[in-house]
Amino acid sequence: QVQLVESGGGLVQAGGSLRLSCAASGLTFRSFAMGWFRQAPGKEREFVAAISWNGGSTLYANSVKGRFTISRDNAKNTVYLQMNSLKPEDTAVYYCAADRNNIHYHSDYWGQGTQVTVSS
Repeated sequence: QVQLVESGGGLVQAGGSLRLSCAASGLTFRSFAMGWFRQAPGKEREFVAAISWNGGSTLYANSVKGRFTISRDNAKNTVYLQMNSLKPEDTAVYYCAADRNNIHYHSDYWGQGTQVTVSS
């Protein structure tokens, strides 16, 4: 059974940093592209960042480019999202996703989410 478990969310002041982690099990992690999405209250889920199976390629939403960094450790079956210079508009539930091909809104597997709240 595939599981993606996010952690690292919390409450932080604007300008602060958080690092999210997503631990994967039940799949051959190194064979999957990984990504992060977020959903704010009353809004649709939106793409945040994605990383290829070997970490050689990354992609970011314009809204987080230059502030967030996605990375992965295939030895630990974990993907990370380093979030710096956080803004109140980054407040959302952050979801981890895994896909055998490219990350998209209907990716193969999803985590349950972790709440990130940025206070002004």
